[in-house]
Amino acid sequence: MQLEKVELCFPELLNSSCRKPEPPHPSIVFFHVLLYFISFLTASLNLLVIISISHFRQLHTPTNLLLLSLAVSDFLVGPLVIPVEIFLANTCWILGDLVCVLYYLLPVTIITASVINMVLISVDRYVAICDPLRYPTKVTQKVVTICVFLGWIYSVFYSIFLLYDNLKHPGMYNSCYGECVIQITGVIDLVLGFAIPITVIIVLNMRVFVVAVSQIREMRSHIVTVSLKHSDTVKVKKSEIKAARTLGVLIVVFLMCYSPYYCITLTGYNVMIGSSTERFMIFLMYCNSCLNPIIYAFFYPWFKKSIRLIVTFQILQPGSCEYNVL
Repeated sequence: MQLEKVELCFPELLNSSCRKPEPPHPSIVFFHVLLYFISFLTASLNLLVIISISHFRQLHTPTNLLLLSLAVSDFLVGPLVIPVEIFLANTCWILGDLVCVLYYLLPVTIITASVINMVLISVDRYVAICDPLRYPTKVTQKVVTICVFLGWIYSVFYSIFLLYDNLKHPGMYNSCYGECVIQITGVIDLVLGFAIPITVIIVLNMRVFVVAVSQIREMRSHIVTVSLKHSDTVKVKKSEIKAARTLGVLIVVFLMCYSPYYCITLTGYNVMIGSSTERFMIFLMYCNSCLNPIIYAFFYPWFKKSIRLIVTFQILQPGSCEYNVL
């Protein structure tokens, strides 16, 4: 009986080459098509957010600048991360061990930047709700720009720190040639990349929730006796509380998408990026980048107006940056 011929990634390396992945099952093909659609949707929707906040002058606020930074990190997931992850799952890695590690610097940096952006958004809402009188002086465009810049710089250095052993010895965790696998120390990533930031996010948002509820009760108790001048103040408070509620939804969805991956590390072993289980968890994290702009579409009227102006090419008209989208 003739043995089935085994196809290798590198036939010249008979004893050390990986086998070529088998053609995917039809159900897997459907899953990959779905992921490509999610990739396209992620890039398109986040690009709309980036264009909206960058173009319309009314949207140039500190909070929206943080949303812009989050949209940039989410956008990069669409064209640069998800397609490559699908490629890695179905083909041999032929670009070498060093390029493999350098590639993974990108998703680790993006994921870290998303977490940092969520922390900054939570701090912004905390100051806006809990210290509204000093919010305009504390949280300025300049301050937020510096914080966003430092957040991205931190994300780059953190990803280098997390992958230092892989950068120092590329390919040390590969079992054969043609494989692209890296290892992340799970405990360090769990504490620095998830536990501490998430604790800060939850504590700040719980405080915001308590203060927001008390403000809502106060406004309802004085709704009959407020003057016209005071009613303007009430509107401002309502807008801040609505923004806090929307960002709270963002954070809940963020936790739902990110928690499963980090729960793996609670079992006590290091995360091997490249295996099927971890790849599924990572894809779930990437789906968060697609969900964020969808949440904007449901909760932010300005995003709906901006989309309408963008897809109808009205933003190409002179002075369109001054349009009222609020």
